[in-house]
Amino acid sequence: MADKTLFEPYTLGSLLLSNRIVMAPLTRNRAGAGLVPGELAATYYSQRATAGLIITEATQISAGAQGYQDTPGIYSFEQITGWRKVTEAVHLRGGRIFLQIWHVGRISHVDLRPDGSAPVAPSAIRADAKTFVNNGFADVSEPRALEPDEITGIVEDFRNAAANAIAAGFDGVEIHAANGYLLDQFLKETANARTDAYGGSVENRARLVLEVAAAVSDEIGAERTAIRISPVGPLNGIVVNTSQQAQYNYLVEKLDALGLVYLHVVEGAPGGPRDIAPFDYDALRERFSNTYIGNNGYNLELATSRLSANQTDLVAFGHTFIANPDLVERLRTGAELAQLDPTTLYGGGAKGYIDYPALSETPAN
Repeated sequence: MADKTLFEPYTLGSLLLSNRIVMAPLTRNRAGAGLVPGELAATYYSQRATAGLIITEATQISAGAQGYQDTPGIYSFEQITGWRKVTEAVHLRGGRIFLQIWHVGRISHVDLRPDGSAPVAPSAIRADAKTFVNNGFADVSEPRALEPDEITGIVEDFRNAAANAIAAGFDGVEIHAANGYLLDQFLKETANARTDAYGGSVENRARLVLEVAAAVSDEIGAERTAIRISPVGPLNGIVVNTSQQAQYNYLVEKLDALGLVYLHVVEGAPGGPRDIAPFDYDALRERFSNTYIGNNGYNLELATSRLSANQTDLVAFGHTFIANPDLVERLRTGAELAQLDPTTLYGGGAKGYIDYPALSETPAN
């Protein structure tokens, strides 16, 4: 019975998902002119529409929110139009799709900024991290601290991005508050040295995330609003300390009060060890009334085990979805998984993007 659970339908808010398998957000750096997703993106996502839910690659809420070359936006008419082709293609195949919306904060480079200015962050603390710019990897630029009146504008940018996502046909949005980007930077003491209402205490460091979640849910409805967090992820220059349990217990309690449709948790180091630091993920699950999505290092065995133990409701798979557009069927049948070509992960065209074959397209030996 437990083996079947992953493949059974699941009700997410008002949506009926065909199974409990989620395609995690995956940056691919293939947006076209004007940072508009193109026809290849529509093909890429529709190929993977058998997932119970697709979460798109992270998509910037404004021109100033960009941190990597050729990542798409959701702030212009052209971008909304481009994304609408994606949602139509996914829906045509019976899929469900949320747009992940982000602001990168200090993980950016002056060459990606609209006016060549410094990236913005909670505090003027440079991250020990690199970004993808000018067709290669470079150290991120020195950031400047956001002024209090600028923070209100960022909240509104998230609100507007959510409205644009619904206009583009998405079933909902996922707020990116993980992996060392702007909202996560506010949550982490090593990136946030503010002494105003947005820094210092557990409550203050959570303030911006909660303001964004409230604004987005007010704009499009809590049943279409979700969030992703990474309590102990060391990505993008984040250094984790021992206060994270208290920080995230508080945050999730407040998010639960907003009625968000799901909580997406990166358990451990993104793409790395699940046990990188002590953390009680069950404590978050207990504090969140709606759907919990487990992420990081899941295979069929771990997914089955945690679903059976009621430790998660849905399971997100990342890189395996890139090389296996029909991952659901491969997991269901026990078929061999194709391997990702890392040289085509970021940037480029169709190669390594839409040319991974499904089982039905694989020539017989």
